[in-house]
Amino acid sequence: MDNSNSNSNVNNSNNKTSKDQQLEQFTVDNDGKSLTTNQGLTVSEDEHSLKAGERGPTLMEDFHFREKMTHFDHERIPERIVHARGFGAHGYFQLYESMKDYTKAKFLQDPSVVTPVFVRFSTVAGSRGSADTVRDVRGFATKFYTEEGNYDLVGNNMPVFFVQDAMKFPDFVHAVKPEPHNEIPQAQSAHDTFWDFVANNTESAHMVMWAMSDRSLPRSFRMMEGFGVHTFRFVNEEGKAHFVKFHWKPVLGTHSLVWDETQKLAGKDPDFNRRDLWDAIDTGNYPEFEFGVQMIGEDEEFNFDFDILDPTKIWPEEIIPVRIIGKMTLNRNTDNFFAETEQIAFHPGHVVPGIDFTNDPLLQGRLFSYTDTQLSRLGGPNFHEIPINRPIAPVHNNQRDGMHRMTINKGPVSYHKNGIAGNTPKPVPAERGGYEHYTEKVEGRKVQARSDSFKDHFSQAALFWNSMSEVEKQHIVSAFQFELGKVQRKEIRQQIVDLFANVDSELATRISEGLGTIPPQTSGSASKDSSPALSMMNTVKLPLTRKVAVLAGNGFTDELPFVLAQLQQAGIITEVVSPKLGVITGKSGGELEVKHSLLGADSVLFDAVLVAGGALSVSELLTEQKVLDFIKEAYQHFKPIAAIAEGMNLLPVASGEGIVVAQENEDSKLFGQAFIDAIAAHRHWSRTI
Repeated sequence: MDNSNSNSNVNNSNNKTSKDQQLEQFTVDNDGKSLTTNQGLTVSEDEHSLKAGERGPTLMEDFHFREKMTHFDHERIPERIVHARGFGAHGYFQLYESMKDYTKAKFLQDPSVVTPVFVRFSTVAGSRGSADTVRDVRGFATKFYTEEGNYDLVGNNMPVFFVQDAMKFPDFVHAVKPEPHNEIPQAQSAHDTFWDFVANNTESAHMVMWAMSDRSLPRSFRMMEGFGVHTFRFVNEEGKAHFVKFHWKPVLGTHSLVWDETQKLAGKDPDFNRRDLWDAIDTGNYPEFEFGVQMIGEDEEFNFDFDILDPTKIWPEEIIPVRIIGKMTLNRNTDNFFAETEQIAFHPGHVVPGIDFTNDPLLQGRLFSYTDTQLSRLGGPNFHEIPINRPIAPVHNNQRDGMHRMTINKGPVSYHKNGIAGNTPKPVPAERGGYEHYTEKVEGRKVQARSDSFKDHFSQAALFWNSMSEVEKQHIVSAFQFELGKVQRKEIRQQIVDLFANVDSELATRISEGLGTIPPQTSGSASKDSSPALSMMNTVKLPLTRKVAVLAGNGFTDELPFVLAQLQQAGIITEVVSPKLGVITGKSGGELEVKHSLLGADSVLFDAVLVAGGALSVSELLTEQKVLDFIKEAYQHFKPIAAIAEGMNLLPVASGEGIVVAQENEDSKLFGQAFIDAIAAHRHWSRTI
């Protein structure tokens, strides 16, 4: 059969623009248009969810909020929309003291009870393939597998957030994500749309101060604080409630990387933070976090110059102290990343009796959003049956079927009330442990508005600035200058300078100096208050689990093994770096195994550097230019550096803060202790570089 003309009657309209013409039919330009729902309804409000009174709970009938949030929850397949890049571990939680006077939550009653947990740490903005060390907020989500069911504390490593109402959460994330026209940049806030959002949503000012600080560059998941962010309630057996905020305090203290270091790590080891967590647990250096609560009585709700329900505000620890009540230990790595870390599903609405919600409008929206987003990400309503999500408490209800259903429910009854099964499963009265929502009086007109008590956007941003050391302030200024230097629109850069003049004119002036913008004409600060608890300079400083690069070659001095033993006894990890892998031999015949060749090691992967002595060892190291670069870079990142005997010849300076040296035959014990003390200090900021 001749098919040569088989398509002769087909209207072939293909040309080089035909696809463009087809796509043009679906192209929409929103510029200058009125805002509508997806049904074409013009809306009058897009910042405030519908509430019962200005400080009341969000109402389910707000169809615009639900449409906007539902669309946002289902925008990505299959990875998480936010917090896509994460890493998790198993552990346990144990109380120091009973909290029975404040909450009836059983896992907070008896210090002898051990509660299993799973924790997932994460970045926020980047995709699953982005680097660990980007400038970003870090998620800190904990699932407690309690005898009363799962309790999820879903927080961040910063105690506040960018927006006050969940209605604006999709807008914030859209702004910080890669710009939709070119999908650039990945895992960064240094671009126009993010800063345009900040300029036009001044409630973000406080959180931006945290994001531009070193808090957004954690040295380790093990060395960052965690916060529940929102105000929750504790409710005791008598029904008495206290407002509460939750804290995780790392036993190792709160420590950061430096900006130049993070950028290099993103190339040298994009898995730096997750590798650090895995290795720590794998070697028995179990991460520990103390659990703290801030509590105030319900009669104190209006005693402060900030609204306690505002998620862009902290409760300063000097006013409302953090009470440490327990400790979490992470002691087991996952067996399978996907089955556990990737499939775990958190939700702030997973609570137990004795823990309840408040009318924080960001929290109210999250209570809807988290379940909704799991439906898309985990393929339906049965995500609770995935092993990592299953509670250890028994599950009995009338929910049936759906995608990926695992439970085989027996019998004909799947409804309540019923007679066939004796009205089971049946509700349990509150006095016997059934969950009962806290009884709160709610009154007011249905409005889309925000209480006037939420309108102070600058005083706590100023509090944060005032609380920083000069080193931390300089890092914040540099962060602003770097980020805004990537912003292409000059008017946005100027808007940000003008905005942060409301926080502190010195801050705005210093930012402006690097941007060519007009500095503010006013002077002063929105507040002169400070909170020492906000400065990382005041954190715990310990040498434990710090990693030291030991630069050595054949012929290293006899003192080296003794110093290494001393460091290891102090809980410090030492790893030998040499020109080649294998075994190196000391002056007197002792041997050390080389962990890294110079080709695969960089100073950014370590917390400190020790240069071995011995003329032959130093001569061998000097055959590699990278050795000098290695030490110089560590010096420029303010890290402690030590050298024994001839190793001093490789140092960029002979003495100074954080520089520890020992002559041959000098007391190794004194030298080792001095180096341990330098390592505990973390960084040596007064160093001239």
